[in-house]
Amino acid sequence: MKFFKIVTTTPISNAEAIRKAAGDAGAGTLGNYSHTSFSSRGVGRFLPKERAHPAIGSVGAHEEVEEERIEWTCAHDKAQTVVEAIRKAHPYEEPVIDVYPLEII
Repeated sequence: MKFFKIVTTTPISNAEAIRKAAGDAGAGTLGNYSHTSFSSRGVGRFLPKERAHPAIGSVGAHEEVEEERIEWTCAHDKAQTVVEAIRKAHPYEEPVIDVYPLEII
């Protein structure tokens, strides 16, 4: 079976909702466990351009946000559904969602 690592960052206040949405969609299913994930915290930085509609900050102003990076392992057949669930639950207009293929050894 093929697996992916799916990663996103979100404001800390939204992290639990995104973890739940991704887990409910099938991310983090490992053996007899579901909703498994790993998180770390950091600072996200961005500059909303003229036609942006930022959830945080203002157009033209540099912004820094305390964010949580969340990672899940995900079966290949669930990946698209998980990415869609993350996008739906995410507060950002343009959330960054990374999907990496995993090699199981």
